[in-house]
Amino acid sequence: MGFNLRGAIMANIKGSSEDDVEATITDAISRGEEKMLPGLGVLFEVYWKNASEEQRDQLCEQISQGLQ
Repeated sequence: MGFNLRGAIMANIKGSSEDDVEATITDAISRGEEKMLPGLGVLFEVYWKNASEEQRDQLCEQISQGLQ
């Protein structure tokens, strides 16, 4: 029997307000805990699936610049 981590995370964050999402992201980054990474990954996936091509390009550019 497998555990669907993505599904569990989605169930936990479903219906979150903009403030809730921002607080979740800020908290995860400030804590720097490895266990928060899957949740950030799911949030990133939600963003990516709903972003326009232009938004995706801008995000990739920002991330690439941040990795310099």
